Amino acid sequence: MGKGPQRVRGTQDIWGEEAERFQAVVAAFDRVRRLYGFQRIEVPVFESTQVFVRTVGEATDIVSKEIYSFEDRGGESLTLRPEFTAGICRAFISEGWQQHSPMKVATHGPLFRYERPQKGRFRQFHQLDAEILGSDSPLADAELLVLADQLLRELGITEGVTLELNTLGDSDSRSAWRAALVEHFEARRGELSEDSLARLAKNPLRILDSKDPRDRPAADSAPDVDAFLNSASQDFFERVTAGLDAAGVAWTRNPRLVRGIDYYRHTAFEFVTDRLGAQGALIAGGRYDGLIETLGGPPTPAVGWAAGIERLGMMIERPPVARLDAALVPLGEAAEGAAGALLADLRRAGIACDMAYKGNMKKRMAKADSSGARFAIILGDDELARREAAVKNLGSGEQRNVSLDRLAEAVRRS
Repeated sequence: MGKGPQRVRGTQDIWGEEAERFQAVVAAFDRVRRLYGFQRIEVPVFESTQVFVRTVGEATDIVSKEIYSFEDRGGESLTLRPEFTAGICRAFISEGWQQHSPMKVATHGPLFRYERPQKGRFRQFHQLDAEILGSDSPLADAELLVLADQLLRELGITEGVTLELNTLGDSDSRSAWRAALVEHFEARRGELSEDSLARLAKNPLRILDSKDPRDRPAADSAPDVDAFLNSASQDFFERVTAGLDAAGVAWTRNPRLVRGIDYYRHTAFEFVTDRLGAQGALIAGGRYDGLIETLGGPPTPAVGWAAGIERLGMMIERPPVARLDAALVPLGEAAEGAAGALLADLRRAGIACDMAYKGNMKKRMAKADSSGARFAIILGDDELARREAAVKNLGSGEQRNVSLDRLAEAVRRS
């Protein structure tokens, strides 16, 4: 490592195979979201801190421990985005996007959380994100889940991945369940961890998915949501699962899968795997019908999911190395002078090609070989005088002369 400045802890410099994996995930997401009619959007990397305090919630670890906030020169408190949904919903309100409702949107990019760096977790990390804003139909939930399933299929990571699904019910059902959970956990205060005791006041649903073994007996004996679902909530969930069954997407019910914040309603889901060590979510999301209203917008139903690009990248097959079509080997000053124009012409014709900047013929041919190019295009003074180049197949060793104005065609056809 050099003696100069080092990268900040929890950040990454991505190059080589890792960068190819990253790009393969993004490219697959772009292909699939187009098939489903999701439009690409961009939102700012930072927002007013209040956007995240009001939506992610002060009671959550994200706001209390993990957000990167700073005061700008004008004295305004700004926060680097820890997730996408809040910024997308802020844009939906401030840009007047309600007129385009329902909106199917997708984005990807960097997010920032001040958490302990570990395998597959970074302080600057990257996510894919897909949202449907303005639809209260269970078909929207099903479509997003089928989109996520198709993305995993395109990436070749379906083995060992399970879609876990739950419902939180509508606002009334959720409130009734929440009250029953509070009563259940209040009676068992002595069995709960410190974290869960703190959650009991603000976020009792989160006790259900506590990882602390002390909490498991109380959590496992807590009432399920099903006892509190009204008929509208039951019907909604049945229509989501019927949509998945119709599309051939396998799912399993997990009644302990929850979202702690009150604006989440109905569907909650995670595509989980144990292939990265401890069980973790690859794609997670749910319906958040109350969020846009929390931000000061009109009541607007919405559903979405996010997926970590780094985690998906670790699970895909090694992407094929991008190969050059041709490597140019100029011999002599006149050939070097002509090589720049020839490179530009070939690249404009869609031929991936490169050239070693210096060295004798042996060194340049070695560079052409190591580049993985299919052909070497050898250009010397004699060839230049005849307006030709020698085209050598680096696999078979076969070599032939080709007119300069037919080079692109010759490489493309071979």
